[in-house]
Amino acid sequence: MKKLSTVIYLLLLVALVLAPFVGAYPVFVMKLMCFALFASAFNLLLGYTGLLSFGHAAFLGGSAYVAGHAMKVWGLTPELGLVAGTAAGAFLGWIFGLLAIRRQGIYFAMITLALAQMVFFVALQAKFTGGEDGLQGVPRGKLFGLVDLQNDLTMYYVTLVIVVAAFLLIVRTIHSPFGQVLKGIKENEPRALSLGYDVSRFKLLAFVISAALSGLAGSLKTLVLGFATLSDVHWSASGQVILMTLVGGLGTLSGPLVGSAVVVLLENKIGELGHLLARLTTVDWFNTLGESVTMVTGLIFVICVLAFRRGIMGEIIAFIDRRRGVAKG
Repeated sequence: MKKLSTVIYLLLLVALVLAPFVGAYPVFVMKLMCFALFASAFNLLLGYTGLLSFGHAAFLGGSAYVAGHAMKVWGLTPELGLVAGTAAGAFLGWIFGLLAIRRQGIYFAMITLALAQMVFFVALQAKFTGGEDGLQGVPRGKLFGLVDLQNDLTMYYVTLVIVVAAFLLIVRTIHSPFGQVLKGIKENEPRALSLGYDVSRFKLLAFVISAALSGLAGSLKTLVLGFATLSDVHWSASGQVILMTLVGGLGTLSGPLVGSAVVVLLENKIGELGHLLARLTTVDWFNTLGESVTMVTGLIFVICVLAFRRGIMGEIIAFIDRRRGVAKG
């Protein structure tokens, strides 16, 4: 299974490397990679620690604003802007974690949502964020003063390297002794306590790591697109990342990657799919499908909950495990 996973990840990496040369729009793929990193960071918290946060948009959007302001107004180079955004995400995660990890279940989720809404209203009212207009005109600049990021292809490969490095960090974290403790806390927190682990400290550290990586995703997204808007910090972004994780497969490394691809592709290509279906079926209603993105994603979520409880990759992994079990038997 491990060899198969390695081969699949290598094939995915090769596909991403070649994507710009086979007709893929680099900016769209970069946006998809940012959301894949965001979902993977969230999965580290929910899938491996068992903490459901409704406030992860605060880390994505808050860091996006900080990084954008640092690069546009303070004149920081791209690498320092990304560091500033990541640090802002980690700091927000530390504050949120200190206040939220004292509670469990729905109370934890509601506290994170309330704190995230506070960040949203700050972004709405603060002058440096641009209010409803958002933070516009963020320059890409030159990486380390040498690599010009104005070229989309150059920006694409820099983004790919950063996202792959962050994903490898998540993989290393999950398979480390620290990651095994997180899994133990998720499966049986009282037992972890009885073994002498400081559960609150492990939860807080997991929260900070997840927030920092979410902040990196938001900062990178701002660098790629050149702007940060209120949609990045709105509660719907938190719901979106939950949807990505659950559709792809909670507690799997590949699940958030697949889930983010499904959700982002639907949101951006559902109109084209609707026009194609209208031509094939001669049903005019399909032409309005692009205006019903929320309805379509909601329907997919319901189908996954009813038919694919483990998510897309979770069901595939479970099927492979069953087949291996039958073969051994």
